[in-house]
Amino acid sequence: GVKMLAPIALFCLILTVLPSHTVTVAVMSVDLGSEWMKMAIVKPGVPMEIVLNKESRRKTPAIVCLKENERLFGDSALGVIIVKNSVKNPKTVYRHLQILLGKKHDNLQVALYQKRFLEHQLQKDPMRGTVYFKNSEEMQYTPEELLGMVLNYSRGLAQDFAEQPIKDAVITVPAFFNQAERRAVLQAAQMAGLKVLQLINDNTAVALNYGVFRRKDIDNTAKNVMFYDMGSGSTTATIVTYQTVKTKESGTQPQLQIRGVGFDRGLGGFEMDLRLRDHLAKLFNEQKKSKKDVRENHRAMAKLLKEAQRLKTVLSANVDFMAQVEGLMDDIDFKAKVTRAEFEKLCADLFERVPGPVQDALTAAEMKLDEIEQVILVGGSTRVPKVQEVLLKAVRKEELGKNINADEAAAMGAVYQAAALSKAFKVKPFLVRDATVFPIQVEFTRETEEDGIKTLKQNKRVLFQRMAPYPQRKVITFNRYNDDFAFDINYGDLSFLSQEDISVFGSLNLTTVKLSGVGSSFQKHADAESKGIKAHFNMDESGLLLLDRVESVFETIVEEKEEESTLTKLGNTISTLFGGGSSEPAPNVTEPIQDEEEAPPESGQDDKDESQKDKDTKEMQDDSEKSAAEDEGQEKTEEAGSKADTKVRSSETSSTPHLMKSHPLKRSKAAIFIPFVLFSCLLYWLKLVFYCFLFFRLQDLTDRDLAKHEREKTLNSLEAFIFETQDKLYQEDYQLVVSEEEKEQISAKLSEASEWMDEDGYTATTKQLKEKLSQLKSLCKDVFFRVEERRKWPDRLAALDSMLNTSSFFLKSAKLIPEDDQIFTEVELNMLEKVINETTTWKNETVSEQEKRTPKERPVLLSKDIESKLALLDREVNYLLNKAKFAKPKAKAKAKNSTSSDKSSKANNTAEEKVVSPTEEKNPEEVQQVVVPPTEESTDSVVHTDTDSQSPPTEETTTGQSILPVADYRLRNHNKSK
Repeated sequence: GVKMLAPIALFCLILTVLPSHTVTVAVMSVDLGSEWMKMAIVKPGVPMEIVLNKESRRKTPAIVCLKENERLFGDSALGVIIVKNSVKNPKTVYRHLQILLGKKHDNLQVALYQKRFLEHQLQKDPMRGTVYFKNSEEMQYTPEELLGMVLNYSRGLAQDFAEQPIKDAVITVPAFFNQAERRAVLQAAQMAGLKVLQLINDNTAVALNYGVFRRKDIDNTAKNVMFYDMGSGSTTATIVTYQTVKTKESGTQPQLQIRGVGFDRGLGGFEMDLRLRDHLAKLFNEQKKSKKDVRENHRAMAKLLKEAQRLKTVLSANVDFMAQVEGLMDDIDFKAKVTRAEFEKLCADLFERVPGPVQDALTAAEMKLDEIEQVILVGGSTRVPKVQEVLLKAVRKEELGKNINADEAAAMGAVYQAAALSKAFKVKPFLVRDATVFPIQVEFTRETEEDGIKTLKQNKRVLFQRMAPYPQRKVITFNRYNDDFAFDINYGDLSFLSQEDISVFGSLNLTTVKLSGVGSSFQKHADAESKGIKAHFNMDESGLLLLDRVESVFETIVEEKEEESTLTKLGNTISTLFGGGSSEPAPNVTEPIQDEEEAPPESGQDDKDESQKDKDTKEMQDDSEKSAAEDEGQEKTEEAGSKADTKVRSSETSSTPHLMKSHPLKRSKAAIFIPFVLFSCLLYWLKLVFYCFLFFRLQDLTDRDLAKHEREKTLNSLEAFIFETQDKLYQEDYQLVVSEEEKEQISAKLSEASEWMDEDGYTATTKQLKEKLSQLKSLCKDVFFRVEERRKWPDRLAALDSMLNTSSFFLKSAKLIPEDDQIFTEVELNMLEKVINETTTWKNETVSEQEKRTPKERPVLLSKDIESKLALLDREVNYLLNKAKFAKPKAKAKAKNSTSSDKSSKANNTAEEKVVSPTEEKNPEEVQQVVVPPTEESTDSVVHTDTDSQSPPTEETTTGQSILPVADYRLRNHNKSK
């Protein structure tokens, strides 16, 4: 059974990640909050823009409502909760899903969610140990699946706004999300059909947005800024250092580095809303307008929560406000006055926790408040006056920074990162060095012997310390193992967290890695020297830890072959390129590895943490009986500023110097791949199959929604057509062209369709609705055509008359040009005259014929025919105009027996001809174009968008000849004769 799961799951996974045939250019970001989500897009022509939802709002509730045959999102889903006489509706609405991601059933966060939302039943998933919502046997959904629906909806909004398909996205997550929570978001995005370019911490996205728009202010002097973000569900304080650094790829570029992070998972605006809600419920019960307790009515409490959220917003600007809800319960209205002082008293303990994240961030960064230049507010809940008052006192600053958009900064920063990661856009580099909030370590046991007694010793090696930068690769070497063994990957020292925060993790074990094939690799290379078992780890851009590979490394001393000549190497290379060799290694052949490390990531500044990082790096090396120098040579840590493995230097004894000259030796390394199995491998395949099932179920729901929307669109179109056409039949324009017989026939069909709509239309299929609409449009087509033609006639005929007049005037002017200066041929002028005459004849005859017909007959004067005549005339005239524009003036022959006086008189005449009086203004066509050679300054300011759009200079421009319109030629000759 287990063997069959693997291929099935692999097939499902391939289907979920198959590339789309549609070429997508636009990218998007999703700022995924606990209560709201904001989307932003980048597409060609649109640098960075927030997505508007269907209600034209810039933020959308992260909520989904699931009925039996319908799904609602955003504001539509939120409205379902408070619909009158719908007590059970809150059970079908799911929100604040972030708190449940990656949590076991016994987690304190799950209990908190159950306490806040009593209407939901959370069940334990027997396979994964997590939770799922159960409304009925048919309606059971996991938090990841519901979040996938929300993300799919956000993708649809972005695609509608961008007017093109979108697949690539960057999604924000809280900085305190652990490995399980981050993987849950990725799984939700995969079910939504999104290709996640990166999971970016929301505080990092805010810092990036802040830095991108202040690039000019960043220099090689470090500048420390704190971002205090209080959202709906949590609060985070982040210390960021901005500084320019030098890189090999792009020179000096600005960089942001996360130095310290402090957070409070439970401190947010939603907790304030809940306390205000409970206060309003208490006030309502005290009024004793009903014998029932309002707290037992889920719909009434949902109404009070909505009013509490509005009340909190209003109290931020007013000292008191009157809360009121119509028909709160049993048609009883509620009204009560609430003051800001009462609100602050209700949340007094919450305000006391405001400085906590600040102190935690300073401790993590090992900084003092004096080193922080500015504290900037982010998040909607920072608008509460008491929060700002307490925070300002805690940070001891003159004022708090409010110079970024508190709601949209994360979405804009994330979409900038999306554009940078996409291959379709090119943005200015801005280096980002994020930091791990929770340390990760490797734990293993090793057998030791002291005084003949064998004991198991527990060893720990820090893999990623707290606030270590990522993305980053690291390698741990195990030296004392020559047989198969296992090691654990766990969270490290979490003593900086409260016991409540630690309980959120559940088990501190990430996974257990079991290695196989270690013993066989030692048997195969018994004559070689072992350099240990090396495990290669990678923490990627999303903050996810991956075990790339495990290999057993051996070193042997071999004779160095005589180096091939350059020509021989070139010949071998060419032979390989044309099929003479294979670039792939033969199977089961041990490949030697070079004594070089993989390319490290972008190096950052050499701050005071580097020395500490180097010390921790040395601790990663397993204990060995070899010398310390050799240990350092075996250690491999791929981080900023790290070097490659220490190269092995060959040393020979002084007693055999002749061997070095005749038979040089070198050390060669070989790496054997070691298969590894995660402890939960079987459970992994079960999860994969399970998520594939969820993916296809989500896809089925999405298809049903699209079909439902298509049917509603067709139904609305049919209804609109019936009502609009019935109204048009009594309008003057339509009564003029429709006959009584047609009117009766159309009216009868419309009435029949209207009756059908009332009886069967609302249960009809989309196909039936489209067929009915097509029949009605076909019936009314002739009437609509006659009305449309009569509306177009005045403008089209006026344009044709104007074109005929202009063309005739042009033709007359062209014929008046003297023969010596004539630039048009007789054939060209005759062709234009022919077109003018034919068009005039056609117009007069067609208009005359149309006047003989009644408006109820099909017209013979058609707008498309008028447009074709206009196009023909325009083409002929433009041809001659273009010829005149680029024609060369004919050179006049000089007289042989001309006297000096004649020459002087001609010169004077010529001078007079070139003089333009101040009162005579040239037409735009007459103004000569002067090409000024660009200077160095002007060249830099010119932006060329497309080389094809730059027309080459004509000969007339080069020779300095101005082109006069043909129509003005007669006037110029008339002035000459004077």
